Amino acid sequence: MFTGLIQSVGQLQHLGQYQLKIICATPSDPILKGIELGDSIAVDGVCLTVESILSQGFIVSASPETLSKSTLGKVVDNGRVNLEPSLRVGSKIGGHFVTGHVDGIGQLERSERSANAWEISFKAVSPKVARYIVNKGSIAVNGISLTIADCSLSGDWFSTAVIPVTYADTNLQYLRPGDWVNLEGDVLGKYVEKFAVEKFTRRGEGDHTDLSMAFLTEHGYL
Repeated sequence: MFTGLIQSVGQLQHLGQYQLKIICATPSDPILKGIELGDSIAVDGVCLTVESILSQGFIVSASPETLSKSTLGKVVDNGRVNLEPSLRVGSKIGGHFVTGHVDGIGQLERSERSANAWEISFKAVSPKVARYIVNKGSIAVNGISLTIADCSLSGDWFSTAVIPVTYADTNLQYLRPGDWVNLEGDVLGKYVEKFAVEKFTRRGEGDHTDLSMAFLTEHGYL
């Protein structure tokens, strides 16, 4: 479990087909403090397990499914990735609950500087994540906890307002229009959907695995 508050940005290198090496900026990088074998670390929002510890980084493995369903297989050598250690008992929760299980990928549409923030919009390519994108809801973009400022009704497009410190301390600053990003919807929305589907299925309403705004309105949710 993570919170979407990035602690550092590292560089990713591919070691063979399924192993990845993460190089940190310095040996004293915050992500390396107290790191142990078997620890979970979110790499661009993907939960991976530390297999080897280096003087200035660590090595992890990614399964074929992880590489195919996330951006990790697309990142070029020395590409920058966001890093966050797993949530520990007693830690502050400043973002939202992030599982590190990416729902799908998206693309950066535009990134523009405003008076006191960066206005960034994305396209959600996968319908598996688009269904959980709601106005003022939470979403993890490359592991970063962000609030959705605006979105399309279908959720296939959304925008966020990013404060300067978040922009400067993550790999958002390196993204260009068309670049791929990992997206994870709010886990709370997934449980609400599951319970709502089960409720109406038990009532004989049928299999509503594709909940829609019309369906929710009809049944008194809006």
